[in-house]
Amino acid sequence: MSKNTRYLGLDVHAETITAAIAEGRQKIRSIGQFPNRPEAVRRFIEKLGGPKGLKVCYEAGPTGYALYWQLTKMNVECEVVAPSLIPKKSGERIKTDRRDAEKLAQCYQAGTLTAVWVPDGAHEALRDLDRARGAAKDDESRAKHRLVKYLLHYALRDPEGCRAWTHPWWRWLQALKLEHEAQRETLLAHIAEVLHQGERVSRLDKAIERAIESVSPEKKAVINALQALRGVAKLTAVTIVTEVGTFQRFSGGKRVWTASSKSRSCMVGAGGSVAT
Repeated sequence: MSKNTRYLGLDVHAETITAAIAEGRQKIRSIGQFPNRPEAVRRFIEKLGGPKGLKVCYEAGPTGYALYWQLTKMNVECEVVAPSLIPKKSGERIKTDRRDAEKLAQCYQAGTLTAVWVPDGAHEALRDLDRARGAAKDDESRAKHRLVKYLLHYALRDPEGCRAWTHPWWRWLQALKLEHEAQRETLLAHIAEVLHQGERVSRLDKAIERAIESVSPEKKAVINALQALRGVAKLTAVTIVTEVGTFQRFSGGKRVWTASSKSRSCMVGAGGSVAT
């Protein structure tokens, strides 16, 4: 690495960014705080002399990868590091933004930080959609649980041989005659919430189907290959791809991809189509 390389550590928060720099054998120094806004970031990099010889790092967190994407477009070499893998000294308890930035700069210069894989904007968008669907499914389960518990509260049990959430079960539920208006309104509210969450899940399922059609051929090939594995349907395959990103970043990634491809080829040869 060139002796002229400057290692910039950024402690990033929603509204502010605190910076520290390590350069050569000079002492790690804090270089202040500035707003977490695109224009402020651009001006700060310009004050440092531009991207030449500059390496930047910050911790992965709730602010996402917007700063990484901006710096990359400015031709600044940037890495997002795993917070849990930052070296820590025993008894090191006092934390401030300045100290965190200085520590990042120091560790970055020493080469003791572990970078995480950063997706591009399209991949992150698909991941957001998939996670939104997962959150909607969780909300639907909670709504169903509340409805079932409300029925149990008044000893309203399913008819014999009637499975919950089937059409006969819904007809039984809608035909219930409760004594008090407050009970009826509460039951209607629970039913409406279950239906609302179901519609939300269905809408996101369709959005994921549309999104899959616009992904790169390479990513679509991985999604299709994963579905050749037993028990892996399309939604599960999409979740794996969006969360993992690329299998090649793992030591056994090539073997996983090869095995998936062979499995898919065997199933296509045997049955003429890929199982879903």
